[in-house]
Amino acid sequence: MKILLDTSAYSGFRTGVPSVVEKISGSDSVLISPVMLGELMYGFRKGSKYDQNMRMLRRFLEHEAVEVVPLGEVAADRYSRIVMQLKKDGSPIPINDVWIAAQAMEHGAELLTSDRHFEQVAGLAFTIY
Repeated sequence: MKILLDTSAYSGFRTGVPSVVEKISGSDSVLISPVMLGELMYGFRKGSKYDQNMRMLRRFLEHEAVEVVPLGEVAADRYSRIVMQLKKDGSPIPINDVWIAAQAMEHGAELLTSDRHFEQVAGLAFTIY
């Protein structure tokens, strides 16, 4: 199984949420978006444990099943389609989450998240924990 993590899923993993730990541990491939990394690093910088959080993140990223995937043309196209659909439906979601959804779709991965607004994205495979 191939999954892409939302920022909330990484946080859930770090805090030991059983369903998140089980889903990540049971996956063959854990994809990470650079958008999600930026969100995490921003959160780390706002807090008082930046160095500790970065060490834990680096250790997580070094795992053989984890891969940071680049943003490509397919994700850009999906992004534009998702934004158009959400505007048409009158149900926008945070713009970073549109990029994350687009990457999950580009890579044929299931998105793992705690954010229900991903339900607004047509055609996105996701699990809400």
